[in-house]
Amino acid sequence: MASVPSLASTVQQRLADALSAALPEAGSADPLLRRSDRADFQANGILALAKRLKGNPRELAGQVVDAIPANDLIGDIEVSGPGFLNITITDEAITRTLAARAADERLGVPSKDRPGTTVVDYAQPNVAKEMHVGHLRSAVIGDAVVKILEFAGEKVVRRHHIGDWGTQFGMLIQYLIEHPHELDHKDADVSGEEAMSNLNRLYKAARALFDSDEEFKARSRDRVVALQSGDEETLALWQRFVDESKIYFYSVFDKLDMEIADPDVVGESGYNDMLDETCRLLEESGVAVRSEGALCVFFDDVKGPDGNPVPLIVKKSNGGYGYAATDLSAIRDRVQKLGADSLVYVVDARQSLHFKMVFETARRAGWLNDRVHAYQLAFGTVLGKDGKPFKTREGETVRLVDLLDEAIDRATAVVREKAGKVGLSEQEIVENGRYVGIGAVKYADLSTSASRDYKFDLDQMVSLNGDTSVYLQYAYARIQSILRKAGDAKPAAHPELPLAPAERALGLHLDQFGEVLAEVASSYEPHKLAAYLYQLASHLTTFYDQCQVISDDNAPEVVENRLFLVDLTARTLHRGMALLGIRTPERL
Repeated sequence: MASVPSLASTVQQRLADALSAALPEAGSADPLLRRSDRADFQANGILALAKRLKGNPRELAGQVVDAIPANDLIGDIEVSGPGFLNITITDEAITRTLAARAADERLGVPSKDRPGTTVVDYAQPNVAKEMHVGHLRSAVIGDAVVKILEFAGEKVVRRHHIGDWGTQFGMLIQYLIEHPHELDHKDADVSGEEAMSNLNRLYKAARALFDSDEEFKARSRDRVVALQSGDEETLALWQRFVDESKIYFYSVFDKLDMEIADPDVVGESGYNDMLDETCRLLEESGVAVRSEGALCVFFDDVKGPDGNPVPLIVKKSNGGYGYAATDLSAIRDRVQKLGADSLVYVVDARQSLHFKMVFETARRAGWLNDRVHAYQLAFGTVLGKDGKPFKTREGETVRLVDLLDEAIDRATAVVREKAGKVGLSEQEIVENGRYVGIGAVKYADLSTSASRDYKFDLDQMVSLNGDTSVYLQYAYARIQSILRKAGDAKPAAHPELPLAPAERALGLHLDQFGEVLAEVASSYEPHKLAAYLYQLASHLTTFYDQCQVISDDNAPEVVENRLFLVDLTARTLHRGMALLGIRTPERL
């Protein structure tokens, strides 16, 4: 179906037309419409216009009001203060617009007619290493951005730039050659935990031998050379590490309720064949220069503590390639082969300087330009309750799996406590506990602006009160309970009915869904969608307090209209939460 214009956009257009009719000398002036606590909307644009036309703003406002034809959209419009327009929408217009949204499976939200291609680089774990709390934000934020962009109609290419290359693999492969059964499994159906256990054991043993045995250290360094030169046996063993790690990665992503597909995983090794050409192109174009044997790019505004320029090192003096060479090759690949218009990197804010220099280098080389943009969606740190970086009591980095398991356990206890009231089975308690626990972790992250640090507080995350995913999930489940209890009464819009204040507030907020999604998709800010959904649930709570849905005292059409309002609220919550990667159980 066609998209449904929001009430705000329709009013904006009506006012713009009236401005042009009443004040043709103003040209195409913007009414500057916004939500207001004095009416439904307030238009402030006439003040600036009056200054430009050297007229009385209240008189000009009156002329604009007179130029608005009678219609069923605007119920009341008054000139206020120095020339503001306070605008109230008719109840009929609110209900009709919501009915049009309800008739569309996308809730009237438009999809791009001419989509671009965006590559989103997120969820970047390291091969042969355990995922820790530091990997959480890139995965959760990136997954939400991908879902939101795809819903907006953008063509999205996922990229998981895993750390699968480097000198440590010489040590690991050499140890595996000398201890060939270290990665063997007890059975064919290996779990993610068993895969990680094997990798951990092998890594610790290899590291201990590397640190204590000079001959093994020398053999390991030779093995790095063999890996980089493409030796078949070495590459085959390297692939075993990658495959073993993927079993583990995918088990963690499955626990996070995220889909990761093999073709989307293109690690550092995926760009090896491009590194030499990338360096050659940079040097031939003069973008990179030789400095003390290394190939470097310099920037006027990047200096170290001593005041000297700090370069981006693309190729080291010993011939080795730095991260910059890989990242620049990835940009070339994504722009030239994948046809990307936008590159979004969901990466820790502590890498901001590196990406600033990489993006500027790519611009100088012509790989990024006015048509192709790169953006680092930089995120802050996960902190403990004490406001310090999140660590275990022993001072170790917190394992991501442990964190998720604890969230699920806490959430399951909350669900079990309420389960008797709604008659949940043990299977439903376990399933919902997982959805609530993982949803709590994701929402705590996504409801905070990505650039800010946030405190990881499970007690707060699984609370039924306040700005939590559990509050939203219970709002959705409560609506489903009402719909089940409605019996023969079905949701149906009745535009002829007057709306109570709480109904109007809920309806006007529901109508903003598409505009919020458009803003979130353009700015890569999922926290604004989370804020919208929390406000929606809050409006719903007020509505419940003031407007009984099912009651013998209500006329049948009032019951149907209120069922219609809560049903559309549930669908909006469900869609919005799904875009954040969070499930909404039918019963809680």
